[in-house]
Amino acid sequence: MRDRPARLSDVHEIAGSMPHTKRIEGPKGNPIYQVGGKSFVFFRTPQPDAADPETGERYTDVVMIWVESEADKLSLIQDPESPFFTTERFDGHPSVLLRTSRLNEVSRVELTELIQDAWLSRASTRRAERWLAEHQS
Repeated sequence: MRDRPARLSDVHEIAGSMPHTKRIEGPKGNPIYQVGGKSFVFFRTPQPDAADPETGERYTDVVMIWVESEADKLSLIQDPESPFFTTERFDGHPSVLLRTSRLNEVSRVELTELIQDAWLSRASTRRAERWLAEHQS
């Protein structure tokens, strides 16, 4: 299959396809994907730390995706043109933020790798090792 720009439906499909994943609804109906009770993809509700710099209007389409390390986070956010970002609220937190309106700037393959890595960073060692053994190429 040829790669293509990522879509919102891909986020749900990829996250939901990871083993032992449970989708729960946040307090405002926002989807949260968890493995072993730990979130790895979290659709945020509008927050003051993620807002349009010109209007101050809070973004309604922010997804938080866990990363394995600060180095991984920095590699995704260091380019100012990157669709990935963070806010001061997430300094030191192993995650990146992504507006779904900019998903088309990410390939489906890149999104798949990012979500799989998010799952691996939150899954138990046993589950992660089993998944890696089954998916080594």
